[in-house]
Amino acid sequence: MPINPNEFQQSITKEINTIKNRVRNLIGNANWGEEGRYKEAVLKNVIKKFIPSNLSVGTGFILQGNEINYNQAEVSSQLDIIIYDNTYPVLFSEGDFIITTETNVRAIIEVKTKVVNADGQSNSLRDIIEKFNRLSVFPRISSTDNNRIFKGLFSYDYTDDIESERVEEILRISNGMINHISLGKDKFIRHWNSNVGLVPPVECNSHFYNIYQLNDLSFSYFISNLIHMVSTHSLNDRGWFSFPIPGTKEQRRVRTVCFENRT
Repeated sequence: MPINPNEFQQSITKEINTIKNRVRNLIGNANWGEEGRYKEAVLKNVIKKFIPSNLSVGTGFILQGNEINYNQAEVSSQLDIIIYDNTYPVLFSEGDFIITTETNVRAIIEVKTKVVNADGQSNSLRDIIEKFNRLSVFPRISSTDNNRIFKGLFSYDYTDDIESERVEEILRISNGMINHISLGKDKFIRHWNSNVGLVPPVECNSHFYNIYQLNDLSFSYFISNLIHMVSTHSLNDRGWFSFPIPGTKEQRRVRTVCFENRT
């Protein structure tokens, strides 16, 4: 029987959708806060199946001390998912809740039930990106160069227009801080520092975001990009499996947002 990596990757999306609907089917509209935490747990459990054993998945805070004045320490807002190197000690842990410094952080993920384009809501794309931008006080976390860590938004649902000018405006606010966005099972956004090797070519003189229509593959591409970025080993020998779209996902690019200079 021939192998089918595309169907395997699509099955990840189907698995996530099936599991996340179980609570809604039982409790309906009651206690949506608990449903949100459950959906974070669903994604955590899927990620745990694939990441290397030296990494752990938790939730919590990143702390940066000030040796001269402890009262000036920097503390992040609570982060939905922190993937960290467990060969480093953390400052505090209880279950999957941790407080750590940025040194051992390998990825940060914000999880939402649904993301919208409009402002003024806790699940607005702009508000989420501005939350990521507040991490700029942490030098390693905020790096946008080729040594950056994975910083992503994972939304289970998205029904707004991915090609609206509003999306471009919001991405420009990020300026590369957030580098992977999964908006429902079909829409995927990735930040690139270089256009080298992309076919069809991207006509940008600097860094840029590409927006893709990946039907039933957005969730798995988000996770595959995460795994490839957090691994300390080259995974080039399995790119065909992790990213199974023939001709690469660039064939499904619907839009590019170019930046001329990073400020």
